[in-house]
Amino acid sequence: MKLCRYRDNQDIVRVGCIADGTNVIDLSSAGVSSMTPLLETGDPPAAVRSLLNDNLPRVPLSEARLCAPVEQQEVWAAGVTYLRSKTARMEESTFSANAYDRVYEAERPELFFKSLPEKVVGPGGPVGIRRDAKWNVPEPELALVLNSRGAIVGCTVGNDMSSRDIEGENLLYLPQAKIYHRSCALGPWIALEAHEETLRQWTVQLSIQRAGQTVFSGETSVGRIKRRFSELADFLFRCQELPHGAVLLTGTGVVPSDDFTLQENDLVRIEISGIGVLENQVTIV
Repeated sequence: MKLCRYRDNQDIVRVGCIADGTNVIDLSSAGVSSMTPLLETGDPPAAVRSLLNDNLPRVPLSEARLCAPVEQQEVWAAGVTYLRSKTARMEESTFSANAYDRVYEAERPELFFKSLPEKVVGPGGPVGIRRDAKWNVPEPELALVLNSRGAIVGCTVGNDMSSRDIEGENLLYLPQAKIYHRSCALGPWIALEAHEETLRQWTVQLSIQRAGQTVFSGETSVGRIKRRFSELADFLFRCQELPHGAVLLTGTGVVPSDDFTLQENDLVRIEISGIGVLENQVTIV
């Protein structure tokens, strides 16, 4: 079962459910104006199922204008959770290489703030590359959806856009490399009923097209993430209040070669096998 946000033909954002893979069921007609109360229940899938009936309007999925599946949730990210990510970070920075090596083995993970919810790019929206950076890449990631109690209630597809040359120059530049206009994309919806054992069997695929040609493709397994998801959620909520919940990007295991950088109008396609596809075109910001 999947929970989404979409715009109707009057440009009003509505909450929907995708139960059959072909139609969006309009939950707004059942009195649902926000996803958050459903995610805050003890059993979100059961809460959604209790609302479904044959009288609710349906929109063909192919015609739905999907929005980012985030409302008031802050977006955070975990870094260096894959061995491939650790290696890439060490290669990009002789100045800070030891820090990446140490955090991969440390008890405490790297966690950083990524985006306010109103700045998140949804399916089909343009993602940005910094005009003052020379080495820009997408980072395809499984994104965990957590409620205000820190419980994992679902997941979605995430793109943690990054300026690798800025981060590699100095670790203190990490916020500038990670947090800028259109640097985070989420979508196309939230998959509910996702247990960690199931998620770890999924694959993450990235392809980048330029002028109709594939210029990069790669994939990895969610199972290669070193840390348990409950561990990442626990550290995020330590000494922290997130009254609307949060979305937590879990790190990337697909890293283009060092001679690759995104260009304007590239098409970034990320697919996670148990969720779906997030597609965005690149723009310069």
